[in-house]
Parts: sequence; structure tokens; C-alpha cells
Amino acid sequence: MSDLLAGVRVLDLTNVLAGPFCCYQLALMGADVIKVEAPGTGDLARQLGADSGLNKRLMGASFLAQNAAKRSIALNLKSEVGKEAFLKLVATADVLVENFRPGVMERLGLSAKALRALHPGLVYCAISGFGQDGPLRDNPAYDQIVQGLSGVMSVTGDAHSAPLRVGYPVADSIGGLTAALAICGALVRRGKTGAGETIDVSMLEAVLVTMGWQVSNWLIAGIEPQPLGNENMTAAPSGAFATADGVLNIAANKQDQFEKLCALIGRPELAFDPRFIEREGRKKRRFELKAELEITLASKNAREWSELLNSAGVPAGEVLSVPQALAHPQVEGRGLVRRFANAPGMERELAVVRAGFRLQSGDPAPAAPPPELGADTEMILSSLGYNAKEIAALCKAE
Repeated sequence: MSDLLAGVRVLDLTNVLAGPFCCYQLALMGADVIKVEAPGTGDLARQLGADSGLNKRLMGASFLAQNAAKRSIALNLKSEVGKEAFLKLVATADVLVENFRPGVMERLGLSAKALRALHPGLVYCAISGFGQDGPLRDNPAYDQIVQGLSGVMSVTGDAHSAPLRVGYPVADSIGGLTAALAICGALVRRGKTGAGETIDVSMLEAVLVTMGWQVSNWLIAGIEPQPLGNENMTAAPSGAFATADGVLNIAANKQDQFEKLCALIGRPELAFDPRFIEREGRKKRRFELKAELEITLASKNAREWSELLNSAGVPAGEVLSVPQALAHPQVEGRGLVRRFANAPGMERELAVVRAGFRLQSGDPAPAAPPPELGADTEMILSSLGYNAKEIAALCKAE
């Protein structure tokens, strides 16, 4: 079977993370994603990452992480010849994604309104920190700023460490996934009606939407969310527990799970202790209960407890590092990591993650490694009708 988005062309004008991550999801589903980059520098992420050597070659690890399966064309959108070529490219596209500050594309004469006047079926998606209007519209979109303004940091950590940043760019990632979802919805309708769409994704709003329970506790119940660290606000014992070796997450959220847990660790009396016998009592005295459980949990390591508890239907899992998680048989066995032996700009094997879902018709995975800056410029311009002389002149003008 063909890929889900086979035949869909996406122009990726984005930088760093939210936009590139969105377009990577589309590429994984088979879209022809053309990354439109500034000559000489390209996506800023090309210079970001833990390997300084790759950064100097404009193939930074941060870029490599979400740009596989894309093609790259180097165009100066501020020049007339570059803009002319870009407009020809737009005419062949189904989707355009950009994450400039609001107003940048309009100043270039390439606003959603202008482009959709030329191409009514175009799905134009703008990703920004705060949306295309409102008092913060012109503020730069940095993940940690959005985390702070959304309330995420206020509920991350505990009473002593909050406010605390989530340990990866969660706002960028959520913004990118939200954009990909909106684009796919717009493409479905376009397939039925031919109508394009203009999509305005606010990272701030996208993050707030995912904070369902915290937001609803305030909006509906009038209870302001508080940071609980590794504890689950809805149940106890439910959180992270120390063992003889390693930290163990336990989620004994149901009464029968709590009773099984007590029996399995050799402390059946805790299930009948007046302090813990009822759900609300356990929540109020969660730290007393945690101390009691950890006395016995210290007799085995996290992996041993995880296997024992899960086999009896009590949800549990080790707290792993990123390398441990990627090497786990569950992750390795499902082939999450895609490897390329001969990636351009690399002197070693390149490994990237594929989509976070699988399909009966074939698992989405990048068909090609990330491109070097402008690697496909000549081929793409040729497909637009430019001859070799015109391509040379255009590239020289850039």
C-alpha cells in the first residue's frame, strides 16, 4: 500500500524544532517535504547539537533529529529571482509550513492571503509562540518561555523545586504535533472540496490544551494545581519509589491493585491499616505510606520489583535514562530507531527515530537521511522548468 500522504507536497520554511518536527511527521507519512532554506546558513538547527564537528559542517545533531526524508533547496526569499522561483514552487505544493514571527511572511509579500490568492487550494500553516494576534504575538517563540507562561513549570517539580522546566522541549514538540494534526485535517477536507486553509498554531495554546486535568481542576473545580513532584495527584500509592538499586514507578491506582501490592511486597497488613484502607486516606497520607512501602522495596532492585508487580497486574516500571530506554528490548524490538550507513555529511552511522505509531500497511519510517544544505536545489529548479544556465545564474545571485 502507498504511504498515507503519498502525492502530497509540503514546503517546509521552518527552523529549529516546532516546525521541522511537524514537517518530519508529514515526511514519515510519505509526503514530499521540501525544506526551503536560506543560502549559506540554512536552518539554525544545522548549527546546534552536542557534536561541534557536525555543527561546523551544518549537519548538527539537532537538525539531523527531525529532518530525515526531506529534500533541501537553498533560496533567498528576499531576492526577486529567489522569490520568483519560490512562487513557482508554491504552485506545485499542497502545504506550506512556516514558523517565522508573525508579519515576516507578509513583509516578504508571501503572506497566507497572498499565496492562497495565487493557489486557493494551498494549506498554509503558521506556527508561532503565541499566535498571529494578541499582545504577545511579536514575542520570540522559545520553548522555556512558553513552558513558563503556560503554567507547565508551576506544576513541574515539587514544593521545593518548582517552578521547574520539563527536561526536553515539550512546548516545541506539542506545537509541532498540533500543527501536523491540523494540516492532516485540512488535507482531508481539501480532498473532498478542493478548498485550502490557513492554520494559526499557538504553541502556548497547544500546550495548555494538553494540560487537561490541571486546567480542568481550575476551570471546573476551582482548585489551583500544585507541584507534586513524582506523586500522582489522583491516587496513592502512585509515584516513584526507591529500591535496593534504581527508582521504580508504581501506579497502584485501584483498590485491588493496592491490596495486591501490599501482599506482593510482604506487607499485607498495610491494606487494612486504618490510615490507608480508603483511597482518600491514602492520598492524604501518601508520604507516610511511601515510607512504609520503601522499607520493603529496599530488599530488591527496580527491575526485579517491576517484573514481579507487573506479572500480578500491578502497574510498575523502572525509571530509565535515555540510553537505557533506547536499548530496552521493548523499544529495540519494535524498531523505533532507523539507521543510515551512508548519510551525507556524516563520517559514521546515523540513527534517528521514526514515527511514534505503526501501521498494518507498513510502518512509517524515513526513506532517506537528512539532506545537506541545498542538496536538491538543482533538481527541484529543473523540475520547475529552469535550464542549466538559469539555475547557475540563480544560484550565483543567491
